[in-house]
Amino acid sequence: MGGRARERLQKSIVLVGMMGCGKTTIGQSLAQALGVPFLDSDEAIEEAAQMSVTEIFARDGEAFFRARESEIIERLLRGAPAVISTGGGAFLSEANRRMIAERGMSVWLKADVETLWTRVKAKSNRPLLKTADPKATLRHMLETRLPVYAMAQVHVEAGPQTGVHAMTDRVIAALHQQPGLFRTECQNG
Repeated sequence: MGGRARERLQKSIVLVGMMGCGKTTIGQSLAQALGVPFLDSDEAIEEAAQMSVTEIFARDGEAFFRARESEIIERLLRGAPAVISTGGGAFLSEANRRMIAERGMSVWLKADVETLWTRVKAKSNRPLLKTADPKATLRHMLETRLPVYAMAQVHVEAGPQTGVHAMTDRVIAALHQQPGLFRTECQNG
């Protein structure tokens, strides 16, 4: 009786990058493809606070939000391997980067400003873009954050015409280049 080989993820995949790069959409698709849960750090924060990220920013400020974000990411990383989507600013924290590197694998979904703007311009739930010139703010944020995002363990280019399935396949191919991330198990079948 022959068995079928099955790959099992050994640690969590943590998606990082700018708002609009596809962390949630690609994250859900990736989790399904890998057979692990999808977890969204912003959703976990909202659930714990019983209010939206926008409301937390307005009421308590960004510093308060970032502290809660770090606590949530740490909690999510303590669980079984999953795909974790983080907020655009989460990876800026050195403590978060260290925690992610120790317990997970960071994957930067890299997108240019035009791709990002196309995806976020119509959304009202982006507190950091509530400025007089949101596109210029987005461009400045991207330029400032690029060196930090570049510290991610895996980089995957997200082009404007790249569909969800193609992007998911790109991420999986990049993950397979990381030694020890997957363990092959034999299943009887």
